[in-house]
Amino acid sequence: MQIKYTLPILAIVGFLFAAYTVINSNQPVPVAKAVTEPASAPFKAFIAGAGIVEAQSQNIDIGTPLPGIVKTVVVKVGDQVKAGAPLFYLDDRDTRAILAIKLADLAKAKADVNVAKATFSDAKSLSDLAEAVTDRRAISTEELLKRRNVLQITKARLESALALVQQAEASVADTETTLSRLIVRAPIAGEVLQVNIRPGEFAQAGFLNTPLLVLGNLDQLHVRVDIDENDAWRFDKNSKAVAFLRGNRSFKVDLSLAYVEPYVVPKKSLTGDSNERVDTRVLQALYRFDRKQLPIYVGQQMDVFIEAQDYTPDQDLENHLNAKGPSS
Repeated sequence: MQIKYTLPILAIVGFLFAAYTVINSNQPVPVAKAVTEPASAPFKAFIAGAGIVEAQSQNIDIGTPLPGIVKTVVVKVGDQVKAGAPLFYLDDRDTRAILAIKLADLAKAKADVNVAKATFSDAKSLSDLAEAVTDRRAISTEELLKRRNVLQITKARLESALALVQQAEASVADTETTLSRLIVRAPIAGEVLQVNIRPGEFAQAGFLNTPLLVLGNLDQLHVRVDIDENDAWRFDKNSKAVAFLRGNRSFKVDLSLAYVEPYVVPKKSLTGDSNERVDTRVLQALYRFDRKQLPIYVGQQMDVFIEAQDYTPDQDLENHLNAKGPSS
């Protein structure tokens, strides 16, 4: 009797559970709240773009002209360096050994010059004595020609010895230049932003995906703004621009235009938005601001809004340009 009622009850319970599961799974997933409220444009009509903070001098990727093992790194992140200050040294033992050999060759070449000068002086004295004889019967024509030829030969040997000295000096200068190139120096005065090389590591010359060291002038900061090519025609160099710190819209700063790179390029700096197209081409405008105005670091993203005049689709390009006026 119990088995007779147990199976129907289990079937009813299973049906109710399945119905409950189906109903719950069809409910819309609630949208997650944003961690921070996005910035809103302070202009009625505007161009919005993502901006990347970079140094005033741009971020300089330091490389090495010669490959080699790093001997010493004399800077660390955050150091202020002057133009020409050493950043790191490469192993120079083999170059110094070559320099010692070439210095010895130079010393030998200079000694050979002294010998050639003495030989030339001796030959010139004998030749002058022979030329001073007025009575040609006192010295044979053969002897006179011989002394003249010896003078010419010793003069040529002296010139050859002097040329060898110049060659040795040039060889020493070449090795000293190579030695100086093993010291990587700062091209400008600025701040060390990143160090990716350590003593004992091999520094490779040429293009690197990860630079050995990054340097930049941070007296002022620049924001590189990507303006979509569809909005490039609306961009005005004289318009106001405001940047908001990504992650906290209460931090904002007014921007002043530094310059515009008049070459539309494929977009490379991706912000991570789900609707972002990687095939977009952008016009890059660089704005400046004082780094003391915001607690910001090089490489951070900013939301930038550039004021634009509100044009209707039926306005032609000529009216737009006349309203826009000449750009600086």
